[in-house]
Amino acid sequence: MKNNHGANLHQLSETLGINENQIIDFSSNINPFGLSPKGLKKLKDNLQLASIYPDPDYTELKASISSYCNCNLENIVLGSGATELISSTIKIISPKNTLLLSPAYSEYENELIKVGSKITKFFYEKENNFQINIDDLISFITFNCFDMIIICNPNNPTGTLISVEDLEKIYLNFKKPIMIDETYIEFTDSSKTSAINLVNKYDNFVVIRGTSKFFSTPGIRLGYSIVSKGEILDSLNIIPNLWNINIFASLMGEAMFKDYDFINMCHNNFNENFNLLFKGLKSFKEFKIYDSNSNFILCEILSSKFDANALYNYLSEKGIIIRKAQSFDKLNEKFFRVCVLTKENINFLLKEIERFIREY
Repeated sequence: MKNNHGANLHQLSETLGINENQIIDFSSNINPFGLSPKGLKKLKDNLQLASIYPDPDYTELKASISSYCNCNLENIVLGSGATELISSTIKIISPKNTLLLSPAYSEYENELIKVGSKITKFFYEKENNFQINIDDLISFITFNCFDMIIICNPNNPTGTLISVEDLEKIYLNFKKPIMIDETYIEFTDSSKTSAINLVNKYDNFVVIRGTSKFFSTPGIRLGYSIVSKGEILDSLNIIPNLWNINIFASLMGEAMFKDYDFINMCHNNFNENFNLLFKGLKSFKEFKIYDSNSNFILCEILSSKFDANALYNYLSEKGIIIRKAQSFDKLNEKFFRVCVLTKENINFLLKEIERFIREY
């Protein structure tokens, strides 16, 4: 198993000899439109609350999430980031045999190894443009014996989105725990693409989300799960330490989930920026660009003259960081991933890629 994540900006700042704020990070998949103004204001107006404990029931925070996700408050479980919830969910289910759709975020595999699970991978194949044939997947599930399925939807790094209808088909042919990581779902029309409605309809669904990507808040470490009623939900509610979400994460979450001006602004501007990046990358004959339903795009270098390592090294000298994708299963040194940033940053990236190709 390959295991590493995106850019460490602290380390890169020292290596490149430039300030962290000057690094243009196309590797971390964080919304470029900044923080929710209402969330930021609530944080600034309440700094003095550092001297008190948070509400142990997180009533207001859960109410905000419930309204934002259109889900029942009692189905919400909070965590210190989505990764903590991934870990706790896998520990509780403790599957002996797990089906993992891959390539995917390495922490799924890390946590499965900790509980001694046998891991079987069903791949998004390059030859199929990283799209899944649902009938093939269901046949594979039917003829094997799994205790759990893990799906990142949309998938990182391929950008593949499995429809709610197909997720329902998978469940009806499985009827055991399915964990769906929806870290990137808010970059789609989540009212049509999220599996949250399946939580109330069926048992054994765990839908995990974080706030790091869409709400641009990796520093507050706030994640949440929407979980079907039953043993998994009951067990997840026992695990968290008292006050496991700090008061500033709670306060910011209470406000930003209700900041619909900000949320709508992000959605209204995102597609234009995505299209600028997608079309710009597609204009290079040296690349193959894969369709994406997220805020990042997977690219394959077709030229025999250079690979993603050479491109990464060149761009990093300009203060631009892309994600080399060879750490993901079945992807090699010819693959890289870039996320949607501001128009100014996208144009700068495209100009520097063009210069690299011309000079290489």
